[in-house]
Amino acid sequence: MKNKAKKLNIFRNVIVNLSIVAIVLFFTVYALASSSVQASASLTPVYKGNHPNKVSLMVNVYWGNEHLDKMLEIFAKKNVKTTFFLGGSWVRDNEPLARKIIEQNHEIGNHGFFHKDHKKIDAKRNREEILATHNLVKSAFSQEMKLFMPPSGSFSDVTLEIASETGYTTIMWSKDTIDWRDQDSEVIFKRATKNISGGDLVLMHPTQGTANVLEKIIVEIEKKGLSVAPVSQVIGYVGEKYEQNTRI
Repeated sequence: MKNKAKKLNIFRNVIVNLSIVAIVLFFTVYALASSSVQASASLTPVYKGNHPNKVSLMVNVYWGNEHLDKMLEIFAKKNVKTTFFLGGSWVRDNEPLARKIIEQNHEIGNHGFFHKDHKKIDAKRNREEILATHNLVKSAFSQEMKLFMPPSGSFSDVTLEIASETGYTTIMWSKDTIDWRDQDSEVIFKRATKNISGGDLVLMHPTQGTANVLEKIIVEIEKKGLSVAPVSQVIGYVGEKYEQNTRI
């Protein structure tokens, strides 16, 4: 009888201990899952900056060499510095033109290497696309980039995580000129300037339509009491003591 009672107590203790272990495992997994969800939720792209009187005219470059010189001349004429997001394969094939952009003190950002759809590629390929461009630019121009714009604005949670892990802030836009499709300069002008306000990130490309109306866009922005600046300044505003060389 004593043996039976002893065995029963042992069995009960085993059940209790297993239950405790199961409960601890459950809450550990739950905590880890919650932490992962919160981490993913905190990794969101920047669609608009917080500077009250600066905007950025972001130029994505994979093609359009024939219009870049004109755009650079206009930026220089208007004493404007902005951000060019460069594709790695473009930099590889057009190093002198990439160097010209950098020598004119424009900020440069990472636009992937082969213009892949980052939403459709896995973590390994996301990392390769970002780092291939990063390493090429660093090697060729001794430039460190911190801003990443996924081609076509296509990204996944994996993209955001890889970008963050590699030291990048993912950038999107608040205004899109859609100049890669529509070449009507007046349409491009309206899309770039309508209701524009401090913090806006305006997406454009080196197209003829944009080159033809770029100076007009800059003038209109300045008429509204705003100025054009690199993306890092537009999204990195920290108050009245903001320094021009501050970077995120």
